Amino acid sequence: MKPEVLSVADFSGFDFPLMESHFTVHKLWQAADPETLLAEVAPRVRGMQATGTGTVAGTLIERLPKLEIIACCGVGYDGIDVAAARRRKIPVTNTPDVLNDCVADLAMGLLIDASRGIVRGDRHVRAGKWPQGEPPLAARVSGKRLGVVGMGRIGRIIARRASGFDMQIAYHARHRVADVPFTYRAELVDLAKDSDYLVVVVPGGKETRHLVNEAVIRALGPQGILVNVARGTVVDEAALVKCLREGALGGAALDVFDKEPRVPEALWPMDNVVLAPHIGSATRETRAAMCKLTIDNLVAHFSGKPLLTPIG
Repeated sequence: MKPEVLSVADFSGFDFPLMESHFTVHKLWQAADPETLLAEVAPRVRGMQATGTGTVAGTLIERLPKLEIIACCGVGYDGIDVAAARRRKIPVTNTPDVLNDCVADLAMGLLIDASRGIVRGDRHVRAGKWPQGEPPLAARVSGKRLGVVGMGRIGRIIARRASGFDMQIAYHARHRVADVPFTYRAELVDLAKDSDYLVVVVPGGKETRHLVNEAVIRALGPQGILVNVARGTVVDEAALVKCLREGALGGAALDVFDKEPRVPEALWPMDNVVLAPHIGSATRETRAAMCKLTIDNLVAHFSGKPLLTPIG
């Protein structure tokens, strides 16, 4: 008998046929009546497949008496009630490293777009406005000052990418990182004050909620650009909108939002804002690697082998 796994969220590019070759999979997100499905399968479910942007409440965990593992397809797991899982001694895994390059690539792409106005120029051409005149002048990226909020796996790669643009790099983190050559700023507001671009790449959750607040945004200034590829909760969206409206911030490029997929409508008409639908890991190669690692963690658990990427 295959172990029974509850899939609580769909994920673009996820290889469900591969998972179904190892497990009996119950797709809660596909059920016409999720409560009926849960009532039927809860006593037998031994594993769970979640996603980095989904929610796994403690109440759901408690409804699964035989649950042994939660495998999250995503590097972030702030939507999972990890404390509830730990009370039951249920390990949680995620998918670090395999998406680092793609998220870093997108961060640099958003930074360049927000600075050079590529999407704005595209809209200008498509609207037939070019014959009437060119769009406003943009700002150069090369040689500018980059502040990285979070010098973890992805932050390091973003810094390496930015080094190729001869950018001056500094960072803020909870602690100084010993093995990087970049300038450390203990106070985030000081980093913002000394940056032309501020790229946010820290985990979500209660500890980082609204870490980028109004004071930080105002310190970045009327020529500064904020880039967020972390979690929408890290940035105070109300303060962001306020500062953009006032001209206290030069621009923003956002891949994540507090209430996604709902995006503040105030941002829609702003030409100095680039909006992306949380596509940091959305390449065929990366999603395939994330899917494989998620399934490999489940297979390892039920084979009695060490987990590949358990969270700390």
